[in-house]
This record gives sequence, C-alpha cells and structure tokens, in this order.
Amino acid sequence: MLFSPYTRGALTLPNRIVMPPMTRSRAGEGNVATPLMATYYAQRASAGLIVSEGTQISQQGQGYAWTPGIHDEAQVAGWRGVTEAVHAAGGRIVAQLWHVGRVSHVALQPGGAAPVSSSALLAEGVKVFVDPEGRGPQSGVGEMVQHSMPRALTSEEIAGIVRDYATAARNAIAAGFDGIELHGANGYLINQFIDSQANQRTDGYGGSLQNRLRFLREVTAAVAAEIGAERVGVRLAPLTTLQGAVDDTPQATYLAAAHLLDEIGVGYLHIAEADWEDAPVMPVAFKEALRMIYRGTLIYAGKYTVARAEEALAKGWADLIAFGRPFIANPDLPERLQQGLPLNPPDKATFFGGGAEGFTDYPVAETAEA
Repeated sequence: MLFSPYTRGALTLPNRIVMPPMTRSRAGEGNVATPLMATYYAQRASAGLIVSEGTQISQQGQGYAWTPGIHDEAQVAGWRGVTEAVHAAGGRIVAQLWHVGRVSHVALQPGGAAPVSSSALLAEGVKVFVDPEGRGPQSGVGEMVQHSMPRALTSEEIAGIVRDYATAARNAIAAGFDGIELHGANGYLINQFIDSQANQRTDGYGGSLQNRLRFLREVTAAVAAEIGAERVGVRLAPLTTLQGAVDDTPQATYLAAAHLLDEIGVGYLHIAEADWEDAPVMPVAFKEALRMIYRGTLIYAGKYTVARAEEALAKGWADLIAFGRPFIANPDLPERLQQGLPLNPPDKATFFGGGAEGFTDYPVAETAEA
C-alpha cells in the first residue's frame, strides 16, 4: 500500500510517502529561501507529499538561526522559486508554518526583546541555535544556547498572532504552495498553550482543557477561512514531552484536539510519534481512538520502516507515512524503499547550516540514474 496512489480532499498523491518538515538552517539574508533550497526540495519531489521545513510567520516566531520566513515579499518570492522547482519536477509541497514561542533567544527577537509564550515559564535545558558572530548560514558555524526567559502574551497580542498565521497562510498560497501545515507539536507556541504544564494562564486561554485548546482552534479557523480547510494540515505530537511541553492527561487532551480539528474540517493530521532510542510506543488503543474521532487523512511519523508502514496502512491507523532523516541523505528515497536498495547514511555534521555539502550532494541510486 505504501507505494500506491492516494486521493482524498485536496490531496492527489502518486504514493503514500511523505517527506516531513526538517530544519536545515540554510536560508539566505533576510531569512529568504534560496535557489539551493529549491534544488534540495526538487531533488525529493518523488515523495507523495513534501512538508517544508518550519517557516516562521513573523520575526517574533523565529527560534533558530538561518530558518526561512514567509512574512514579507522577499520571503514569498524566495519560496516561489522553491515551489516552482518542486512542481516542475512533478512534486507537491505544503508550507509548515510555525511560531516557536518561548523556544527562542533575545538575539533572534525584534529589538532584542524577550520571546513570548502562553506563560512566563523557562524550559530548563531547552536550547536554540544562534549565530553569535553573525557569520551567516554558509559558515555552518553556530552555537546551541539555553532559550531566553519568555514573557506571557496578552489577549490582544494573541489576536495579533492569529492574524499573523492567517497572513502567512495567504502568503504561502501566493508563493505557490499546495497548502499549509500548522506546527502544533514539539513544544512550540501552539503546544505551549495546549499542554497543561506549559500553560499557567487564568484567562480564557488557560485552565480548562477547552480554554487551553482555544489558541489552536482560533489559529486553525483563521487559516482555514483564509485558504480553505481542505488545504490545512496540523502536526501534533500527542504523547511526547518535547522541549518542556508536558501535559497531565495527554490522551484525553489530544483526542479532544483531534475532535476540534475534525469539526473545523482540516485536510490532515500529522502525528509525530516519539523517534528516539528506547522511546515509548504509542498505544494501539490511542491510534484506534484517533482514527474513530478524526475522519480526514492521518499521517504518522516516527522511525518507520517499510514493514511498520505497511502494517499501519493495512490496519487503518494511517493513510500516509512520513520518513524523516532518511530523506536527508536519499533524495530518491521512494524508489530505494520500493526496490529494497541500500540507503545513504546522513552526515550529521552538515544537518544545520552550510552550503551544498550534506544538502544537495547526496547521490541517487545507480538504478534510479538509469
């Protein structure tokens, strides 16, 4: 099933393999997507669907050096070069929109201001990637530092960020993307509102589960109104505790989130399972419940092999499967998986920043060349 076509809503895909978002920190001056990035994504256009790296909706939303934005005209133009290259190669690509919230540093914020979050809480040990000497992405030289202490957003500021998401979604369509994905996982801003231990608010955005889901609901509704719900996806990491975002009742919380997103009618949910060594396995009962509650397309990501992917598809938990790190080193990954060919190992030293090395210079398999 993994290599069979898939059609539902706005998705018409030649296979069920997804390239998920992966930060590579190679945007140019002004956080503009570059021709090198266009080459990188076009090389991987045989994926059924590509989800772009996290793309900030504002400068305030940036948490790492050299990540691309989509909040000004130059950034939209840069991304248009990427989408045109992907489409010319026969691919489909959506933009992942993110606001990192507290997972940022004053060096990346407008005017050196504090990052913002649902609450003024520091996540000890959570680090961000900065360029302290201003060398730029080509150097590949940065530093991981503890994120800066955030301040809590006011209700008026929250409304402004919701508008920023809607504007970014409109910009993404203007840039030629086939849709957008909201990053609601991995401890970033949406996640900071959802998870109980990251949200200590006492107003309408905190306390009860419905209040903690309010920001997710407002952002999703805003982008759906802007570009159509069928072209909106949402990434969630229901049972993980990444970057200091912890929920006391994660199964109940994220089944409620799925119900909310089903009511809005988003095109897909992108479920990130834990992907580290000895990570906890997501319970089958939770996957079955998620399938019953959410009626759209379900994408799963998290150290999947072909065998695990086929099982998930056959049992109906998933409709599409995302393969992350293998796509870094294998631009022709779908063909390699289908033919059982060996995979190129990725060079971790070139994951973030730099030029073509470790980015666009990985070879395709000999059979693919033929």
